[in-house]
Amino acid sequence: MPRLQPLTVTDERAKLDAWVRRPKTAQRLALRSRIVLAAAAGQSNTAIAAALRVTLPTVGKWRQRFLDRRLDGLNDGPRPGPPRTITDAHVEDVVTRTLESKPANATHWSTRGMAKATGLSQTAVSRIRRVLGLQPHRHEAFKFSRPTRPSWRRSGTWSGCTSTRRTGPSS
Repeated sequence: MPRLQPLTVTDERAKLDAWVRRPKTAQRLALRSRIVLAAAAGQSNTAIAAALRVTLPTVGKWRQRFLDRRLDGLNDGPRPGPPRTITDAHVEDVVTRTLESKPANATHWSTRGMAKATGLSQTAVSRIRRVLGLQPHRHEAFKFSRPTRPSWRRSGTWSGCTSTRRTGPSS
């Protein structure tokens, strides 16, 4: 059985602890941090795998990655597939135009109008809005329309709202 290299975390311990404790950390990164912290505490790969309910190759992989590349080794590498075509600058442009400007002769940006203005497809604009929860067609607060009769303000009730005419079948 090959001898395990000792794992020491000095400067990185605070960052690893923060990744483990922070609720918004991706769970895979938190698990990798737990593996490294357990290895630094002197536990064997078998004990770490049993405690964290992962396989031995998983523990060995992240332990070795940490030894090779330190904290950077715990992050995900690039995934297979084509590179992104919509950059962060495109997303930022759509968001700022949606929130901070209005098109000519309209109350808000439509997906087609925004697509034409930014050079993206209508589907791309729609996806960006959906992911970020942007709904430019909705107002922030409901607005009451003003009553048509000024007598409402004086009496506190709608004047002329009660009708003597029957609308349903007579009984």
